[in-house]
Formats: sequence, C-alpha cells, structure tokens
Amino acid sequence: MKRIAYEDYPDVLNAEQIAMLLGISRSGAYQLLNRADFPTLHIGKRKLAPKDKVLAWIDRQTGE
Repeated sequence: MKRIAYEDYPDVLNAEQIAMLLGISRSGAYQLLNRADFPTLHIGKRKLAPKDKVLAWIDRQTGE
C-alpha cells in the first residue's frame, strides 16, 4: 500500500482513505465511522468524514 501525502487526499474521505491515512485496517476505519465522537458525514447509506475534521479529531484524541 503506497502512502499518500495528507494534502493529496480528497476533502471528504471514505473508509478506505481513512484507513490509508491513519495506517489502520478498513474494518478499523468503519469502527471509527460508527463512533459517536468521530466526525462522520452520512450521505444516504454512505459514511464519510471531512479530512479537516478527522485531523481535528486526532488532535483532540492526543490532547493537543
């Protein structure tokens, strides 16, 4: 799996992109998308996450 620079990801991420960005499995990304505190955007049955809100969520999780 080739790593992509943060800036090269789209503004709205799907589970596969979240997994690649965070270095976790796709099932792990789906677990995040189902968490109440994770910035999930629901469009129909799709679950997506705005890239900037994912970064803010990471900052909150690490106490930054």
